[in-house]
Amino acid sequence: MNDERVVTSLELDEDRELSIRPSTLDEYVGQSEIKENLRVFIKSALMRGESLDHILLYGPPGLGKTTLAYIIANELGSNIKTASGPSIEKAGDLAAILSTLEEGDVLFIDEIHRIPRYIEEILYPAMEDYYLDIIVGTDGSSRNIKINLPKFTLVGATTRAGDLSSPLRDRFGIIAKLNYYTDDELYQIIKRTSCVLDTPITDDAARCLASRSRGTPRIANRLFKRIRDFALVYGEGIINEDILEPSLNKLGVDKTGLDDTDRNLLLAIIERFNGGPVGIDALASSIGEEASTIEDVYEPFLLQQGYLKRTARGRTVTDKTYEYLNIEK
Repeated sequence: MNDERVVTSLELDEDRELSIRPSTLDEYVGQSEIKENLRVFIKSALMRGESLDHILLYGPPGLGKTTLAYIIANELGSNIKTASGPSIEKAGDLAAILSTLEEGDVLFIDEIHRIPRYIEEILYPAMEDYYLDIIVGTDGSSRNIKINLPKFTLVGATTRAGDLSSPLRDRFGIIAKLNYYTDDELYQIIKRTSCVLDTPITDDAARCLASRSRGTPRIANRLFKRIRDFALVYGEGIINEDILEPSLNKLGVDKTGLDDTDRNLLLAIIERFNGGPVGIDALASSIGEEASTIEDVYEPFLLQQGYLKRTARGRTVTDKTYEYLNIEK
């Protein structure tokens, strides 16, 4: 597994400047329909003096689900508490999180699809009727405790909406799918990042970088920061096409936005599995990646761009892949 992969859609690096994230809907670029709907829902909730309905945000990694959660809290004038699905293993974990909430708070749960099913059942009354009903103690001396909760808004984020149980999904009043960004939207994001990080980038270089960022703001920002390093060391701190092209080549990112890991995945299907179909587990083992990582990080873009097809029997490459890799079928 390539731990140094630059074009990745996994969690943001801890050292990422918080100022890169927009803090209001007006600053947020892209996802126009979602943004305008949220603007109405938030304004309506404030006018009614009620908490905003629970919100489920889903889509590929890196498209701004976490950023939107923070913006929602900011637009509501509320505090935000954060948690992740894998960290909620016991009823006590959920109770500890919910007991810290105050009236009107936003609770953001990332990877909400990874919450265990029995924890989901405890979450239902918390979402619907704002109370927590848990059993404490051992079998011989267990007792039921009911805890009233303040009205809050749960914002759940997931890359796998299909993995959510129907009862949990149905308890979200607002469900929004985030889509890949256009090159023009990514160009705007890159220019904003350039201002925030005080690193000039020419318009041509910004558009070139946008076209190689896989429709994903997180990747655009991460590549920008790495190219900034090259610009400081080999140039005068200004990102232009003379700096951009060799920098992206060193990072293994080609003109289509694909990197070494993408090419290895496509090559593996052709060379080891005769172009497919191949099951996800066999493919994952052949390139040393987790199956979930392939499904969440690599596949969405490759499918969208027409390099892969997903069939009932497994993954297959397309004619476009053979042409891209310059391999005769």
